[in-house]
Amino acid sequence: MNNKASWQHFQHIADIGIRGCGNSVEEAFTQAAMAMTAVITDPQLVGNKTCFDVECNSTNLEFLFVDWLNVLIYEMATRHMLFTQFDIQINDGRLKANICGEQVNRKKHQPAVEIKGATLTELQVKKDKQGLWCAQCIVDV
Repeated sequence: MNNKASWQHFQHIADIGIRGCGNSVEEAFTQAAMAMTAVITDPQLVGNKTCFDVECNSTNLEFLFVDWLNVLIYEMATRHMLFTQFDIQINDGRLKANICGEQVNRKKHQPAVEIKGATLTELQVKKDKQGLWCAQCIVDV
C-alpha cells in the first residue's frame, strides 16, 4: 500500500470484505464507507443532494468502526439513500459525521446487493509502520 487514501474489497467465503486506508483514522473510516457504497453501486453515480449529521460512540476503536458502518447501513435502509461524502471527526471515542448522498434510484444506481450489517469478522483498525491507518471488516450481504 502507498500513503494515499484508498478503499478496496477483499475476498471472503460468503460475504464481502471492505477495507479503507488513509493518513488518519478518520480518512480510513471514510474510505471504508466508500468501499461499502461500492459494494452496492458505482460511487460515481451517487450525487450529494442531501446531507445530515450522525454520530456513534465506543471506547474501542474497532467497535467504533463497526458502529460507524452500522449507522450508515441503518441510514441507507431507513432513508432509502446511498452516501458518498463523509466528513468525520473522532474525539474521545465519539464519532461525529456529516454524511451526504441521494435517494436510491434503481434505474440510475442499479444496486447489486443490500448490506445487512457490518460484522466483527476480520475486524481490524490499525496503523502500519509507514503511518498509514487501515480499517476493515466483513459486511453481511
